[in-house]
Amino acid sequence: MAKDILSNLTPAKRFAQKNKTYRRGQGSGHGGTATKGHKGAKSRSGHKFKLWFEGGQMPLTRRVPKFGFTPRNHVTMQVVNVETLGELVAKKKVADGVVTPEDFSRSV
Repeated sequence: MAKDILSNLTPAKRFAQKNKTYRRGQGSGHGGTATKGHKGAKSRSGHKFKLWFEGGQMPLTRRVPKFGFTPRNHVTMQVVNVETLGELVAKKKVADGVVTPEDFSRSV
């Protein structure tokens, strides 16, 4: 038996089957609706919904407030400058090496 060469390989029989085509008509085995159901926009030819369409529900872009929106998990942060820390240590305003937010309000 000769070695298999990549150009001679064929897919297994179960993977070589053709995809089932869903066409209209009783002979196809899928009836007149061709597996599309009855009526409605999706059953018609050429139907296309926009990606953001939500089926009549109020769209997300209209539900979210446009101004003054604050997320619930928002964390307020403050920038800490290393140079400011050095000045606090030099002026001996830091007690026992512990820095609190009040130390920054009193500094510089």
